[in-house]
Amino acid sequence: MGTVIVVLILALVVGAIVRSMVKAHKRGEHPACGGDCGHCGGSCGCH
Repeated sequence: MGTVIVVLILALVVGAIVRSMVKAHKRGEHPACGGDCGHCGGSCGCH
């Protein structure tokens, strides 16, 4: 039972992180490369 609770908590945390990243991407932010795509040369997949 304890394992199920831990897995559910981890799933919620990971889901929240993914949701935050998707929202940031929709706003035009790219946290993986510092948010300044003009200087990354497209290596972070911004373009």
